[in-house]
Amino acid sequence: MQEEKSNSIVTKLFEKCVLVAAQILLMAVILAMVIELWTMFGTAIVSQFGNIDSVPELMKAVQTAFSGVLLIILGLELMETLRVYFKSHRIRLETILAVAIIAVGRHVINLDVEHMAGSSLIGVAAVVLALTGGYFLVRMRAAPSRGTITSQSAPLPP
Repeated sequence: MQEEKSNSIVTKLFEKCVLVAAQILLMAVILAMVIELWTMFGTAIVSQFGNIDSVPELMKAVQTAFSGVLLIILGLELMETLRVYFKSHRIRLETILAVAIIAVGRHVINLDVEHMAGSSLIGVAAVVLALTGGYFLVRMRAAPSRGTITSQSAPLPP
């Protein structure tokens, strides 16, 4: 009995250490991404934005910036997932779906739809619909019987 209790304490301590290490790693990665994004932005302002002569070139620059920002948001959502797990030892499906929606949204922003096959576009659309439909269903299930979304729920991703 005493051995089981000590194993349980060791296991919980190990789990806490791993979660704290993962959170610190994520914080470092997010900080590095923010610094790199600002560095890339500063370099682009100086060297490239004066040379943008067409709308497609502008679109490419803006898509790159949006993609970088969404990557940072993904990191923050993953930190939220770790925080919730650390606090309650549960993984919220809503948060995982939000991370997936953001990741797919980032991918969609970078797609070259003019040169993609129609079947690929249909596949991407199906993934987007499945994820957003799943997110909606999870949110509705968590809401009170009136069908309204409570303030305790996380905000819907853009």
